[in-house]
Amino acid sequence: MVVIDLVKHTDDESVQLLRQIASGSERAMREFYNRFERTVYTFSLSRLNDPHIASDLVNEVMLAVWNGAERFREGSKVKTWLLGIARYKVIDQLRKRKHDDFSELDDEVPDDTLITEELLTLAEDRAAVRDCLERLSATQREVMQLVFYEELHYREVAELTACPEGTVKTRVYHAKQWLKKCLERWLRED
Repeated sequence: MVVIDLVKHTDDESVQLLRQIASGSERAMREFYNRFERTVYTFSLSRLNDPHIASDLVNEVMLAVWNGAERFREGSKVKTWLLGIARYKVIDQLRKRKHDDFSELDDEVPDDTLITEELLTLAEDRAAVRDCLERLSATQREVMQLVFYEELHYREVAELTACPEGTVKTRVYHAKQWLKKCLERWLRED
C-alpha cells in the first residue's frame, strides 16, 4: 500500500538526504526524487509548455543531483539550489528549440466528451489566466512562477536568477499589474 505523505518536509531533512546521496545512497536519492519531482516538473512545464520535455528535464535535473550532491553548499535552501539546476536545464532546452518552437495538436482528446456550462466557464477562466501568463515577458513569468507557485522568497529568487532583490520585486509588481489589466480585458470580452 502506498501512502502519500502530505507533510511538508524541512530543509534540514532535505540537506540530510543530499549528504546521503553524496555518499552514494540510492535510497536517499529515491526519497529525494519523490520529494522534489513535482516541484521540478511544474517549474519546467511552466517555462517550456511541453509535458514530455518537462518530464525529461526532471530526470536530467535528478541525474545532476545524483552526480553533484557533494557540491551543495548549505548557505542556500535545497529547493533554491535544485531550482537553480532546473533553471539552467530549462535555459539550455529553450536555446535548443529556439528555431524549432512549435506545438502539435493532441490527437488523444476524445470527441464525445460532454462539456457542461460550468466546465466551459472553468476552462475559459484557466485559458484566460494561461493566456495572460504566456504574454508576460520571460523574466516576469519566471519570477511569478518562483514566487507564487514555488513559494520562494524574493531573496531566494534574486539568488536563483542572479539579479538584485529589488529587481525581483519590481518584476513581480509589474507582472501583477499587467496580469490584472489582461484579465480585466478577458472579462470585458465575455
